[in-house]
Amino acid sequence: SPILQYTKAQADLMAKSLKDRYGIEAKTYIGMRYWYPFTEEALEQIKKDGINALVILPLYPQFSISTSGSSLRVLQEEFAKNVDVYGPKKMFHTVIPSWYDRPGYVKSVADLIQKELDSFTPEEITEGTSEGQPFPKHVLFSAHGVPASYIEAGDPYRDQIIDCVERIKALLPSEEDGVKVHLSFQSRVGPVEWLRPYTDDVLPELGEQGVKNLVVVPISFVSEHIETLEEIDIEYRELALESGIMNWRRSPALNTDATFIQDMADMVADALSEPSQSITEACVANNVGNLELESVSNQMEISSAGVMGVGFDDDLAGRARLRKALFKN
Repeated sequence: SPILQYTKAQADLMAKSLKDRYGIEAKTYIGMRYWYPFTEEALEQIKKDGINALVILPLYPQFSISTSGSSLRVLQEEFAKNVDVYGPKKMFHTVIPSWYDRPGYVKSVADLIQKELDSFTPEEITEGTSEGQPFPKHVLFSAHGVPASYIEAGDPYRDQIIDCVERIKALLPSEEDGVKVHLSFQSRVGPVEWLRPYTDDVLPELGEQGVKNLVVVPISFVSEHIETLEEIDIEYRELALESGIMNWRRSPALNTDATFIQDMADMVADALSEPSQSITEACVANNVGNLELESVSNQMEISSAGVMGVGFDDDLAGRARLRKALFKN
């Protein structure tokens, strides 16, 4: 999986953007939830570097108890066990729980989708309505699924996904322009009920409706990894072709998209001037305590992101209390 490679590149480019556009000298740290470098390793390095202010920025645009929430709980436990190092008297921190609604993020995703929509040839567009299908082009947002019980427990993920898709859809051609948008959920595991509709159910249904031209968008992911490169590019593409969807396109993950990188830097700069939100406050606001951390970890093994950090020099302390480090989860 190239996820760590892309995460490192995102961290480096974001730090460069902070320096070039805001004059902020920043360090970066990366910590993963389920693989090296683990969150605990990143915290140890932050400790060694004497970081005294921290912005926690999840790499999950939409908040879920199973992703950002799980990672924040790990940080919460580490902070509680090491108050002499990470407590408020030693290190100030703030959290950006979700950022799916930021205009820069929304535009960067929409721009990538538009490139794929523009790639359909005149012949493919004609083929798109050959079987009575009223829309020559279709876009399927495939989001990572979560167990339905999480939503019932107050997880805001589904609502944020729907809102996110609507925001991106507003920047794309409308149905009157020949583009129909759909939403589904992928990567379910185990016997429990997950968010519906499932991507592997939606693709055959689209085929039955005569859809020929489809752009699939991995909306929950900001980096290429196994769930985009294998599950979408291989498994779902094969299913789509078997279902009669002949002209397949896949919008790339954001990776190092320039608009996305700039927006991440803007998020950091914004966080330095906005009221802070602690890890505990972010967990309470998003109902993280409604599920046990162990049950989340056992049911979800999402490999899509971890944590990254950016540290700032002491001479910036007067400009903003937080300008010492950014920690990205």
